[in-house]
Amino acid sequence: MVEKQFVVIADSGIYARPATKLVQAASNFHAGINLEYNGTTVNLKSVMGVMSLGIPKNVTIKITAEGSDAANAISTLQDIMQKEGLVK
Repeated sequence: MVEKQFVVIADSGIYARPATKLVQAASNFHAGINLEYNGTTVNLKSVMGVMSLGIPKNVTIKITAEGSDAANAISTLQDIMQKEGLVK
């Protein structure tokens, strides 16, 4: 399993548009990918799951991936979040 923590820096947190981009990217991988915030873990391939977390600015989130392409999945998701200005 591969995991990485991020601090959300976007003023509006992780809302609908970036959540959809993350879900679309995660869905391209075979690995099981989860997003954890405030003690709750959801499938990162589910936009409703991600939106249900209500992730605000200045919090720490954790993404975990398990499977043959887990490291590539984490790296790709990190690139997308940084490009979108969501995390540091």
